[in-house]
Amino acid sequence: MSITSALSNALSGLNASTRAAGVVSSNVANAMTEGYGRREIELGTRQVGGTASGVSVVSIQRVTDPVILGERRITDGLVSLENTRVDYYDTLTRALGQADEEGSITGLVVDLEASLIDASNHPESDAHLSEVTNSASALVDRINRAADTISQTRQMADQDIAKTVSRLQSALDKVVKINIEIQENVSSGYDASGLMDQRQVLIDEVSRIVPVKEVEREHGMVSLYTPGGAILVASKAATIEFTPVNTITPDMTVDPGVLSGLKINGQPVSTDANKGAIAGGELSGLFEIRDTLAPEAQVKLDAFARDLVTRFQDATMDPTISGSMVGLFTDNGATFDTTNEEGLSNRLELNAAVDPRAGGDLWRLRDGLGAVAEGDAGDASLLQAMLSKLQNGVATVSGGFSTIERSSSSLSSDLYSFFETASLASQSDSSFASAQQMSLKSIELENGVDTDNELQKLLVIERSYAANAKVIQTVEALLDQLMRI
Repeated sequence: MSITSALSNALSGLNASTRAAGVVSSNVANAMTEGYGRREIELGTRQVGGTASGVSVVSIQRVTDPVILGERRITDGLVSLENTRVDYYDTLTRALGQADEEGSITGLVVDLEASLIDASNHPESDAHLSEVTNSASALVDRINRAADTISQTRQMADQDIAKTVSRLQSALDKVVKINIEIQENVSSGYDASGLMDQRQVLIDEVSRIVPVKEVEREHGMVSLYTPGGAILVASKAATIEFTPVNTITPDMTVDPGVLSGLKINGQPVSTDANKGAIAGGELSGLFEIRDTLAPEAQVKLDAFARDLVTRFQDATMDPTISGSMVGLFTDNGATFDTTNEEGLSNRLELNAAVDPRAGGDLWRLRDGLGAVAEGDAGDASLLQAMLSKLQNGVATVSGGFSTIERSSSSLSSDLYSFFETASLASQSDSSFASAQQMSLKSIELENGVDTDNELQKLLVIERSYAANAKVIQTVEALLDQLMRI
């Protein structure tokens, strides 16, 4: 080997060692950076005139595990979906109140029973009659507030859908933009790893909104598809369309076109949280709240309100009410029509005839809601009949409840139990999904930057650098000696 060849080989070795040290330095510095893919340097033999002459840097490879990354992204979407459900059920169960909680719907039904018992024992006492009115009014107020919470939850879900769609569209547009930049860099022979890191962060954000599968294309570009078959990124980003509304009422649904569905590239897509085109992410969870879960809660709360109204809207219990006259509880001040149950919990009111605050008279609780004059102050028969109506078993005819006969307090307990059971199931599913996510994230990190291993590589690089430097020093010494001859 000539001195020139030895010097050339050593210089190429120094260059390769410098590049390798830079790769290690980048790995260590970004070990905790979200979306960073570990870099590895690929070295090859440098050819000069068909003869091996040192070492060359072939490429800098970005190392990721596409299988684990894809599975983790699907799980990210599932976690977002389950967390959305958990938050919804938490809001709803707080609105209803726990069955044994003071001020809950069940607790207020029990309070109404207790006040009727006291009033039956002292029918002449205005104080006890007033307590019946107060208990009934508090129950109505709690049901109204729970119904308002359901309506507000649907409204907030609709607004959140609009915001989430905007975030999704922005992220998809950015993915396409970075795709083009990566293509240009790769085609020009430049390292595009940094751009790929940025793209991974964006795709991770998309996967939490809508789970996606990433498909590699030429020149470092990727396409994105949902497991449900929707194309989000191909040569360009899909156009996601959604139109929010200002106010949502209990009767509003997607079917008549009153509420907006979701369109991708102008085509309506299913928003089913379990098997639709966008199933499994935050976005499908918001649609599920607006279109399925909250309406289901509305139906059950309306059924409870119906049960409460019809128990007291009975002429056999109170002969003073007949025809269109109302009982203790009313549908916005009017008689309840069984064909108009939807939204009843929002419209439920206490009969103004027994509410002094509305100009009513307490004695009507004792003498009859339709009575024209006070009767015997010691007659507790109507109060006892009201108590019996509240405590007796009555078959539930709507709301998806079983048709077994229940007291009003038992029905309220079943109402809470239904949503508490759903809440516990949702929390369990969320915990499982989170554990799966953590497991996949751990595997992903194991395939990422291992700082100990990187520092060991650095020691090898330092030795290689020193060896090549020693060759150059030796060549320099030989040249000096030749110059002195």
